[in-house]
Amino acid sequence: MIWYTAAALGGYLLGSIPFGLLITRMAGLGDIREIGSGNIGATNVLRTGRKDLAFATLLLDSFKAGLAVLLLTLVTGERNVGLIAGAFAFLGHCYPIWLGFKGGKGVATYAGLLVFASPLALAVGAPIWLGLFAFTRISSLAALSAAAFVPIGAHLLGETSFATFTLLALSILVFWTHRANIQRLLKGTEPKFGSKSK
Repeated sequence: MIWYTAAALGGYLLGSIPFGLLITRMAGLGDIREIGSGNIGATNVLRTGRKDLAFATLLLDSFKAGLAVLLLTLVTGERNVGLIAGAFAFLGHCYPIWLGFKGGKGVATYAGLLVFASPLALAVGAPIWLGLFAFTRISSLAALSAAAFVPIGAHLLGETSFATFTLLALSILVFWTHRANIQRLLKGTEPKFGSKSK
């Protein structure tokens, strides 16, 4: 139990590091929360016109969940402890204590978790995201579709019950953080990648 508690706390604090905000400030671009959607993720960082900063944000936001999974799995020898660490890194990214619990939407962080915690789930989610994004150019639609099928596909491919339940909980949270996007999708007003929008 102590390792699960440590994994949850450590994962949350690691996930709470707002790389998008830190990177853009260090680059002299001010507060990323004051432009575009106000989000601290890579998609909003891209709206600064700096593809390099957006890519760096994407990598770091992805890797912080993966690092949490990797470290706690190696230290404890328990995959489930690593999954808890990664899941709480996701929560930390979406609700960082340093920013009044207003963070990113968690897609990149979720993807980073899958790389290290569940290649089976990644094998389901990645093709769905890539295919839909290439076809529609709507990032949120691709992310939501991938998130919906990740726990289902992971279960069908033989993932453990603990991992499947964890992934299901995270996918539900992805839908929650994208609730404004879902409203726009239903109205047909969700912007395509590269367009100027909120």
